[in-house]
Amino acid sequence: MTSTEHQAEKPTVAVTGASRGIGHAIVKDFHKAGWEVFTLARTPFSKVCPWAEGIVKHIEVDLADPGSVVEATSSLVDRLGSRGLNALVNNAGISPKSPAGGRLDTMSTPIETFKMVQTVNLLGPLVLCQALIEPLRQVQGAVVNVTSIAGAQVHPFAGAAYAVSKAGLSALTRELAFELADSGVRVNAVSPGEIATSILSPGTDELVESQVPMKRMGSPEEVAEVVTFLCSDKASYVNGAEIPINGGQHLG
Repeated sequence: MTSTEHQAEKPTVAVTGASRGIGHAIVKDFHKAGWEVFTLARTPFSKVCPWAEGIVKHIEVDLADPGSVVEATSSLVDRLGSRGLNALVNNAGISPKSPAGGRLDTMSTPIETFKMVQTVNLLGPLVLCQALIEPLRQVQGAVVNVTSIAGAQVHPFAGAAYAVSKAGLSALTRELAFELADSGVRVNAVSPGEIATSILSPGTDELVESQVPMKRMGSPEEVAEVVTFLCSDKASYVNGAEIPINGGQHLG
């Protein structure tokens, strides 16, 4: 068997926001599970990725720029060739802060900032789904959207624009799951809480102690493993679900 034939047998996945944190953990978990991984991010290919050939499967994209999204999805379809797309993971997101680094509330968020957050966090996943629906349908693939606990309850660090975008992404997940089910495409979401990444806000430790029943933060790997499961055949009858990954924080 040639390397090309071997590669063609692998399931394919595209992950946005793949360069760090949760996205990078998702990429590594899919790679470990034997998937062919295409990464999409604003930044160039990261040297910390665990496989050298990943550089030829990396696509730079700015989800705030519709033209960039069109170019990126066209490039991805070209690279897939006659193969379908087994999974799309919409992980990329932005959460702007105040000049002092604090929470941006509704009244203090500039309208242009509000619009930009919705464009990246909500419209980006929708545009990607629309652009990639045919390769997804071809193999009855799966979509996983990464929402947030902030989409369902007020959060002390996540801003209002971010919360609205994630609530919208939860609703989009339901709509897509309902509309695409008869074509065999499943759409689900994961909703992380306090996850240990490099962009944690000051005070997260105190929040975890007071609001998370398990009394610890989650790891990016714990999110990644649920995402990989939802995209696998083991979750073949899971559709329209949003799985909280927060140590029970949503119970409060």
